[in-house]
Amino acid sequence: MSIKRALISVSDKTGIIDFARELQELNIEILSTGGTAKILKEANIKVMDVSDYTDFPEMMNGRVKTLHPKIHGGLLALRDNTEHQKQAKDNNINMIDLVIVNLYPFEQTIAKQGVTEAEAIENIDIGGPSMLRSAAKNFQSVTVVTDINDYNEVLEQIQKNGDTSLSLRRKLALKVFEKTYRYDLTISNYLRSQNNDNEILNLGHYEKVMNLRYGENPHQKAAFFRNLNNQEHDNVTNAKVLGGKQLSFNNIIDADSALELVKEFSNPAAVFVKHNNPCGVAEAQSIEEAFEYAHQVDSLSAFGCVIAVNRPFTAKMADYILDNKLFVELIICPSFEQVALEKLKQKENLRLMETGPLTIDSEKKDFKKVSGGLLIQDANTYQIKKEDLKLITEKAPTEDQIEALMFAFKVCKHVKSNAIIFAKKLDNQVIVTTGIGAGQMSRVDSVMIARRKGGDKVPGSVMASDAFFPFPDSVEEAGEAEIKAIIQPGGSIRDKEIIAKANALGLAMIFSGIRCFRH
Repeated sequence: MSIKRALISVSDKTGIIDFARELQELNIEILSTGGTAKILKEANIKVMDVSDYTDFPEMMNGRVKTLHPKIHGGLLALRDNTEHQKQAKDNNINMIDLVIVNLYPFEQTIAKQGVTEAEAIENIDIGGPSMLRSAAKNFQSVTVVTDINDYNEVLEQIQKNGDTSLSLRRKLALKVFEKTYRYDLTISNYLRSQNNDNEILNLGHYEKVMNLRYGENPHQKAAFFRNLNNQEHDNVTNAKVLGGKQLSFNNIIDADSALELVKEFSNPAAVFVKHNNPCGVAEAQSIEEAFEYAHQVDSLSAFGCVIAVNRPFTAKMADYILDNKLFVELIICPSFEQVALEKLKQKENLRLMETGPLTIDSEKKDFKKVSGGLLIQDANTYQIKKEDLKLITEKAPTEDQIEALMFAFKVCKHVKSNAIIFAKKLDNQVIVTTGIGAGQMSRVDSVMIARRKGGDKVPGSVMASDAFFPFPDSVEEAGEAEIKAIIQPGGSIRDKEIIAKANALGLAMIFSGIRCFRH
């Protein structure tokens, strides 16, 4: 069997003239519609208008043109079914063997600033998906092309064999159903947003980026999938991998954690993450300073870490890694200086990821899986402001302490609860973590761990807690550690006792009114 008739109707006309010209050279009859027919005729390609073929005019501003039995009968008829072929002959329906269709640009339309609902609705394609689905359903006999990247392979097979292989037709049919699914999902999400209706959760469509060597542990199989509706450039999924060995399951999780934390800071900042918790964070006037201070917070824990910075990664930082023989798993940042990239590639296993400019998406959702279900919430993107702070002790924090408190609270959002952060503003305008207590069942244990980890860096620091203190013991421990000021959400039934304890110890304490658990 050979291809004798093709139908072409494309919104994206890239490459279509050359493709159609090759079909004409192969004596394949071409049916077409509207704008596509016009440009093909202008290129001296012989085309029959669909309206002439169906003997039915395009109408309603092009809303109705291909929804006709002579089109869909020619696509859906089974070639080896005698009754189908008899009915086709009786109704003057010819077989259509090749369909080249891409859809109205609905997604691009709704992404435009100020687009109206009427404009969006007019860009919902009806005839295109219908033809695609009809052709794809009958892939045993019909070749359907919806991706311009498949033009060459389809042409090569037709030129060589007069037809395409069944395996190619099956692959192209799968592409169709994936495309129409995504297309309908985009429309559904748009209309739901117009109705402020969030009652139905639709996770969209995910495609495999890669198989991973294993999951969290070597006995667990794993793969990495990307949401095709994810248009953000500045996330771990869309980042460019510029060097190093294949990403691991744990690399991806840690890179995501590090990147989302470093986005919190407008000043140059660096984050060192180990096992999904930061082990060192610093903010400074230069990215090199922030980088070195963040590493020195807990250089022992930073062995085998993931690093994120919110400025281009410089040659000086690369030298620091190489000169100190640091074992780093991965670096993720907006960009790399070329010299830095060349130096870092000397460490052949070091993964290097580039995101482009960083932003915080206030509309982002956060998903957590449980067996048999999902939890969804707004992502914790709220950034604390000075006006959120409420002084509740006799002693007030200094301006430097307030800056350090707000810095510590930002870090707290990205540490497993119960979370305690010690931080300090230094004389050279650097703000740095001086101790981190993460993931303890008891809040006072987190304070003790932060104190032990920080050692002699702790005295004079401030402390942030991700939730209220249930008892005064954490404040007592902070006092013994020579903490000077505390930020916490407030809201404990023992707030009066806790405030009294802070006053007795001469500590400044402010309420943020914002809890920031991270489970």
